[in-house]
Amino acid sequence: MTFMPDVSAPASAPPATSRIRPSTWAVVLAACTGQFLVVLDVSVVNVALPSMRADLGLSAGGLQWVVNAYSIAFAGFMLLGGRAADIYGRKLMFLVGLGVFTAASLAGGLAQEGWQLLAARAAQGLGAAVLAPATLTILTAAVPEGPARTKAIGTWMAVGAGGGAAGGLIGGVLTDALSWRWVLLINVPIGAIVLVAAALRITEGRAGDRRRIDFLGAVLVTAGLAAVAYGIVQTEVEGWTAAATLVPLLSGIALLAAFVLVEARTAVPLIPLRVFSVRAVSSANVSMLLMGSATFSMWYFMTVYAQNVLGYTPLQAGLALMPTSAAVIIGSKLAPRLMVRTGAKSLAVAGVLITAAGFGWQSTMGVEGSYLTAICLPGVLMMAGAGLASTPLATLATSGADPGDAGLVSGLVNTSRTMGGALGLSVLSTVAAARTAGSGDPAEVTAGYALAFRTATGVLLAGVVVMLVWLPNHRRPRPPADLPVEAPTAG
Repeated sequence: MTFMPDVSAPASAPPATSRIRPSTWAVVLAACTGQFLVVLDVSVVNVALPSMRADLGLSAGGLQWVVNAYSIAFAGFMLLGGRAADIYGRKLMFLVGLGVFTAASLAGGLAQEGWQLLAARAAQGLGAAVLAPATLTILTAAVPEGPARTKAIGTWMAVGAGGGAAGGLIGGVLTDALSWRWVLLINVPIGAIVLVAAALRITEGRAGDRRRIDFLGAVLVTAGLAAVAYGIVQTEVEGWTAAATLVPLLSGIALLAAFVLVEARTAVPLIPLRVFSVRAVSSANVSMLLMGSATFSMWYFMTVYAQNVLGYTPLQAGLALMPTSAAVIIGSKLAPRLMVRTGAKSLAVAGVLITAAGFGWQSTMGVEGSYLTAICLPGVLMMAGAGLASTPLATLATSGADPGDAGLVSGLVNTSRTMGGALGLSVLSTVAAARTAGSGDPAEVTAGYALAFRTATGVLLAGVVVMLVWLPNHRRPRPPADLPVEAPTAG
């Protein structure tokens, strides 16, 4: 029988507390800032893409890779980053990842050619892949399991969600006030400050021994994920049956199959396949992938719809999404309190149902849509639900892991969400493009976006079925007596 931990109220001997020690908040802040930068750079470039294209002479395909170079490198190297944090130390990997990310941001901001920008974005993704798992591992190591850790994870999720949500606004402000270069250069001073603070305040630690990393497994899984993602990206231009699509897709699947065989045979695997035998880990990651495939695309389509159909400027588009940004943060911060009363599974299902309702509403969008009903209210529903669902899913996944696999499972959580987002955006963009058939007419463009939102609604409802059947059940815990009235602010 598989052991399934009660993540809402662990039965450990020490008394549970929901308060995070003041001395620990500096560590939590550093981890959350790193996560904010990582998630921010997935979406911050969206509103700056037209300016980048005009300045660097990028083609339409090259412009798409400004987003995908980051996402694919991020998702492809995430598992390697998670295992490296376990073996070589979470502080070391945090500093290395943040250093690479900051240097790549500087290079991207100073790029003079399109290929330089794309290379810098891929390097940013590599740095983010090393950094992101270390942020969650540092946080879970600093805060004991129980209500306090749930609250810390809720803060981490809220800050990460806020990074994705704030991308449009920050990108719009910087592009309008300065130039597109500052959507990348802004990371440099922030990264430098966090590097110094982390070097001084975070203590080193590792969960595993100093064994060698399974580099063969790392190469296979990274190449496989990247090839699959590349193949799906190609569908928007080439279609699903073209050789340019099928060759990378089939190659990626073959590489991932080889990876599974290697992991089953090697003495020191990158991903011990036993972690997937833990129901909480496997089911939470699949659920995160399905939810991420829909919610990541929301920011892209909403930003483009606001600018290309409703005629908003980049800054106006960013401001229009502020209530949506607030909703995801509020949802993430409310989740730990609600989880105590409902349990992780019930809250995750409820959150995804709310998100699906928002996507269904958004699919009724029109050319003459009003701000309130075409952007604000459906956006609030979509992201409030996502915020409510993300924390219980991340808590389930990380609490179900052995201490020696903490960095690995943290990497899996981020990989599931990011890879789901990259693949989902590619698929939904193809759905929208097939509906518009190359037409630039606002009515046709809107119909394509609406179809993409209806498709995402179906994916989310399928995710609800998966969660109801697969996620483990837990008893409803009694609320801890010392639960404070106010939760800490995100960021």
